[in-house]
Amino acid sequence: MVAVLRSVIRGVGAHLPKRIVSNEDLSKIVDTSDAWIQERSGIVNRHIADETEKTSDLGAAAAKQALVRAGIDPIDIDLIVCATATPDRTFPATAVRIQSMLGVTKGAAFDVQAVCSGFVYGLTIADNFLKTGQSKRALVIGAETFSRILDWSDRSTCVLFGDGAGAVVLEAQPQHGTRNDRGILATRLRSDGRYEDLLYVDGGAGSTKTVGHLRMNGREVFRHAIQKISGVIEETLVETGYAADEIDLFIPHQANKRILDGIAKKLGVAPEKIVMTLHKHGNTSAASIPLALNEAFEAHRVKEGSLILMEAMGGGFTWGAVLARW
Repeated sequence: MVAVLRSVIRGVGAHLPKRIVSNEDLSKIVDTSDAWIQERSGIVNRHIADETEKTSDLGAAAAKQALVRAGIDPIDIDLIVCATATPDRTFPATAVRIQSMLGVTKGAAFDVQAVCSGFVYGLTIADNFLKTGQSKRALVIGAETFSRILDWSDRSTCVLFGDGAGAVVLEAQPQHGTRNDRGILATRLRSDGRYEDLLYVDGGAGSTKTVGHLRMNGREVFRHAIQKISGVIEETLVETGYAADEIDLFIPHQANKRILDGIAKKLGVAPEKIVMTLHKHGNTSAASIPLALNEAFEAHRVKEGSLILMEAMGGGFTWGAVLARW
């Protein structure tokens, strides 16, 4: 079999702000309760960045841990992709700031804005750079400070989100070109701008000249999520010839427990294969998948050879899936 280049995951890392805000804490500032939040989302706690913590700080900390675990020096990284909807500044890219913080001086660094799907988009973009030989080692980071764009008087949204960051180190390695290879085996990305007004931020430098706040039609987002995510997962599995019951770990975007349960049921994924962290972290947007992957790694749930399915849907709508072997 002719060798091909695959993007192999060499290391994973994560970072969460120290401050933890519980449902009980939120009930003191908005008309809600622990029972109400848990029933509708499955969330119990979330981490909130303090005034001194920027998105780049969270992302750099996660990246450093991933690099240490990978045994790779930052100077050997030649691509940094940061998925974020809450950048430090309008420009430069948060990825460039992280690049400087890590001491990386070669290659390219840029942000990807696909909201909650950002990490899946980032993995797909980095994979294309690596498997074509344009880059050798990449950092893909999901980092968010969503607390900065929440309307803390809107109980339907402010209870759902949190801050955090996760990262993986990818390295191009020759493989046999079969579905049993290590690394990223298949990716699928989708978007449909007709649904923009169902999940968005009501501000922007090019429109209102303000940052704005997150707005969401939760009922409609829920309805679209199960259908669209299930569809893109099925496409990804068909490409590789795998069945859903062959997946070792299902690592979804941590948006809502009811959505995760609905997708797993529709696909026939066993509950014990689902990595669920939203009760601890809330919805951390682009950071949620790498945070969940990191938790699975630290719990020894992911091992060499594990077949991992990652998926997400975010504002836009954007959605996608990545199938990889650890």
